[in-house]
Amino acid sequence: MTARLGPWIDATLGGVATTEARLAVTVGILLLTALIGWLLLPRIVRAGERVTADRLERFLDGRGESSVETLREAVPVSFGLRLLVGLLQLALFALAAVAVLTLWGQFAVVVAVLPVAENAATVAGRAVLSALLLGGAYVASDVLEEYVADLSDDSDRITAHQEQLLTRIMQVGLLVIAGVTVLGIWGVNLGGLLVGAGFLGIVLGMAARQTLGSLIAGFVLMFARPFEIGDWVEIGDQEGFVTEITIMNTHMRNFDGEYVVVPNDLVTNQAITNRSREGRLRIHMEVGIGYDDDPDAASEIAEDVLTEIDTVANNPKPYVIPSGFGDSAILLDLRFWIDPPTPQARWRSKASAVELIQDRFADAGISIPYPQRTVSYPPETGEADETVERVERLDGDGKNRASDRPA
Repeated sequence: MTARLGPWIDATLGGVATTEARLAVTVGILLLTALIGWLLLPRIVRAGERVTADRLERFLDGRGESSVETLREAVPVSFGLRLLVGLLQLALFALAAVAVLTLWGQFAVVVAVLPVAENAATVAGRAVLSALLLGGAYVASDVLEEYVADLSDDSDRITAHQEQLLTRIMQVGLLVIAGVTVLGIWGVNLGGLLVGAGFLGIVLGMAARQTLGSLIAGFVLMFARPFEIGDWVEIGDQEGFVTEITIMNTHMRNFDGEYVVVPNDLVTNQAITNRSREGRLRIHMEVGIGYDDDPDAASEIAEDVLTEIDTVANNPKPYVIPSGFGDSAILLDLRFWIDPPTPQARWRSKASAVELIQDRFADAGISIPYPQRTVSYPPETGEADETVERVERLDGDGKNRASDRPA
């Protein structure tokens, strides 16, 4: 830089030979420097700040306001403007000093000082550029988050879980690129840094295998989409509503109001039952009638009862079929749908079906028999001259009612 600057300065100021001319040029340089530094530079910087802010606001179009406000609170605009004006004034005064020293034949001093000034200017430039890059990356991460949110609102295919993961991946990638660029600006050896990061990654991977498993499972859940926030699911022995899906865990609220957190690696390794996915749910119930009763008549009564329940869907219609022979009764299988599927609709429909079917069966003379057991005593026991059968009946209170009758 000094080799290029010396001939230009000598050619410009070398013709000034007399002391009076040098004094006049020196006064002119100082006046011009003061005029530009104290009057013009602040106005130019403020005008440039207004134009830049206006164009930046138009470019962001309302996005990234929170990050911009955060940066303004951390570094006020007035402080930034004063700092920029001060740096420009310092550079202008340094240039004026070089010109004056050269004018008075002290160019050797300039040559001795220039390397120090050049190093200081290089460090200051790197610091300013690094701050601009990191600040821009911070604002851009906020803009990306709002952009992904707008994209998710316009599309039905992006779930809240996918939106969160996509946002975090893009933000981390942007910050990594900005960090690597800043390290490159400061001349850091990225090769050695990457090798060290690779060894550190291996060590952390061995020490946190379960955490990495949950992290990978979070990405699997993002693409597989077995459930979404708000779904009624059963994961292993946990059942409830999904309240949040993060990269590491799935958060649920069970029917007792408890807050349940399931690691994502356990979620992907267990059977998942999603009762909300299809928008409706079929319920199975069984009721037994006496062997002396008519199964067709009982089925028609049960179907009529199910169609009268508010929480039972009419399409598809509920139906009842004889499903088997029980120990003490003919079994009827009641099948009906609830729409939409909710735990409240399930237990309300079951409770209503039990109460109404019991009343209608009683009115129609159809019995719902107790469980029965028949115990036979062989003749060689000596209990009696004839075989006696003991019939035990379990009543509603859980007590045994027994009666002896001849075989």
